[in-house]
Amino acid sequence: MTNVVTNVKVPKIISVDDHVVEPPTIWTDRLPQAFLDRAPKVSRRRANLRAGAGKFEPDFDAPDGVWGDWWSYDEKWFPLLRLHAAAHLGGTDNIGEEAVTFDEIGDGCWRVHERLADMDLNHVEAAICYPNVLPRFCGQTFLEAKDREIALLCLKAYNDWMIDEWCGGEARGRLIPMTLIPLWDAQLAAAEVRRCADRGSHAVSFSETPPALGLPSVYDKDKYWDPFFQACQETETVINLHIGSSSKLPTTAPDALHVTTAILMFQNTIASVTDYLVSGLFERFPDLRVVWAEGQVGWMPYLLNRIDTIWEENRGEDIGLSLKIRPSDLVQGHVHGCIYNDPIGLMSRDLVGIDSIMFETDFPHIESQYPEGRASAAKMCSEAGMNETEIYKFIRGNAIRVYGLERFGVSA
Repeated sequence: MTNVVTNVKVPKIISVDDHVVEPPTIWTDRLPQAFLDRAPKVSRRRANLRAGAGKFEPDFDAPDGVWGDWWSYDEKWFPLLRLHAAAHLGGTDNIGEEAVTFDEIGDGCWRVHERLADMDLNHVEAAICYPNVLPRFCGQTFLEAKDREIALLCLKAYNDWMIDEWCGGEARGRLIPMTLIPLWDAQLAAAEVRRCADRGSHAVSFSETPPALGLPSVYDKDKYWDPFFQACQETETVINLHIGSSSKLPTTAPDALHVTTAILMFQNTIASVTDYLVSGLFERFPDLRVVWAEGQVGWMPYLLNRIDTIWEENRGEDIGLSLKIRPSDLVQGHVHGCIYNDPIGLMSRDLVGIDSIMFETDFPHIESQYPEGRASAAKMCSEAGMNETEIYKFIRGNAIRVYGLERFGVSA
């Protein structure tokens, strides 16, 4: 590398993966009166929490239970957990699957003005926020709902709140909207992408592996998802795939430690990137942009080499790999990885492509370096020996380009 920066100066960060703890009145404030009895709502309850496979079975009013705020919707319960707001609850200390209340978490987790103050403290100019508690990372909760009419109303209400309130007013240009789609219908999904784009949102959350949710894959012979992909391409809407948006996380055994999953988290992203690269999707939609959140990129050079090798040696319909373009050549402009702590990925940037790597702070989750965002980024860039141009692209420049943030007044 040339012109390596030794005293790293980190420009204002644009985080491409933060989260918002949904305020308690999103749906009760926005749904028509006739639907309020079925709207998601929060109640404070004492409970012993039994968790497993992402599902929570509360034992309410247990005398030794912990007070927490619980979302209720569609005959299910969703606790506000310490994990959802770890950055304001001691970081990695004493963080587990334990319910907490809105009074205990930092206001910056769910109130706009205080979030902007937290961003200032963390050297962050702008952030894109995924959902957190009730919808989960790509709206799986609404997919699973028994009543799709109320589910669609809830999903649209969330999107309107995201655009108008979370990312409007004083937050415009700092909090960048990311909306949801009705996963159960590709045509409805396309319509919602267009509706939200007309209202100013050009980022949408989608599942990393739809078949895990009982949905068609990106290989589907009938091209089930094409209306959705076409709408994203036409409206310049970026597709965002967060770790865990398949409602499953990698592990090795039923009794494996939680740390095993934490170590192997990137495996979901490997599988998803492979799907997108070999399915032919990027040849059919040459302007489609996809971002993988929280998956890191240190593994990507090997994956690209492996896919290219298979492509070179086994091209043809007989094995299904009939791409006209070398798979690794499809990365540029299409595949974007996100890093919060991956110096190995940054050291491999010439193999991945520096234009395909972006920075995330993951606030307020457990991996967040808040309030040391600048120091964390500087350390990683220094370890990787990055020059000033590379640092700028990684910390903010790529995000401005990929998400078209100029439309929100964000510039170099």
